[in-house]
Amino acid sequence: MLSIHCKGNLISLETPKIMGILNLTPDSFFDGGQIDSIQAALSQCDKMINDGADFIDIGAYSSRPGAAEVTFEEERKRLIPVLEALMNKFPAILFSIDTFRASIAKEALDVGAALINDISAGSLDDKMIDVIQTYNVPYIAMHMQGIPKTMQKKPTYKDILGDLMHFFSTKIAELKNKGISDIIIDPGFGFGKTLEQNYSLLRQFDLFQEFGVPVLAGVSRKSMIYKLLEKTPQEALNGTTVLHTVALMKKAQFLRVHDVKEAKECVQLIQQLQ
Repeated sequence: MLSIHCKGNLISLETPKIMGILNLTPDSFFDGGQIDSIQAALSQCDKMINDGADFIDIGAYSSRPGAAEVTFEEERKRLIPVLEALMNKFPAILFSIDTFRASIAKEALDVGAALINDISAGSLDDKMIDVIQTYNVPYIAMHMQGIPKTMQKKPTYKDILGDLMHFFSTKIAELKNKGISDIIIDPGFGFGKTLEQNYSLLRQFDLFQEFGVPVLAGVSRKSMIYKLLEKTPQEALNGTTVLHTVALMKKAQFLRVHDVKEAKECVQLIQQLQ
């Protein structure tokens, strides 16, 4: 049975875990600008914890397609004071930091973050892997073609599944060679993939289990749902729940979600079914 070591505890993944999203950005595709103060962050975090979140994933740099670049100083200013307040109020909660910058990851880990979620799997900052190695924390390595600003401009693959399997095989070997054992992989739905490519990956999602590491599904309210259904992100909760169900049926160990309560119910129902 898969598990990860996190802050001195061994966390079993026999039951899939819910990672609630806390965006501290003004321009995220679904909830940009909603968390505009420390108090708002505390309130939203409290709600997600009460709804059953196992982890809280905090991001201060929007990675939506076409997103503008954010300076190190701005990302730090958005993130660190909020993280300090959250750690003070919720010291037992496991906070994940959504960043590709090694220096941001290091400072957040010093404050008390439990793991790092890197959309670039180390490709945008070559010092990131050294930070993970030094702090010996779980690392979410996501696949992305290109960078957020340009990733959706004609993404191309020889074979979408084959290319990602090769990418993760190489990445996992690199991380293990550095002594990093708590690795979580994320195929990166919507990150340099067409709508058809996203569904091809989801259809074959269970094949990522071959690597023997936990797999995260991040589909919550994404364009692969709302564009197909000709709706908005705000109207995409039902579609999100459907795809969460599919991901769980295909053995996802983590769901990264905007709507914790509904995702938790998916996990409970699928667990009963199985």
